Amino acid sequence: MLIIPVKDGESIERALKKYKRKFDKTGVVRQLRARKEFIKPSVIKRQKNSRAIYKQSLVAQEEA
Repeated sequence: MLIIPVKDGESIERALKKYKRKFDKTGVVRQLRARKEFIKPSVIKRQKNSRAIYKQSLVAQEEA
């Protein structure tokens, strides 16, 4: 459960913004979307490798 302390005179919009930010940081929605369908471990590994290759190429381009 998320607890958002609201100070005196603080607007509801501001408190709601804090709540949304905290909720995003927990990663609940991302986890739900990931669990929606099963992805084979080999596919996950392949995706991680391709992401790492992409990031490495960006770093190499930046250095050159």
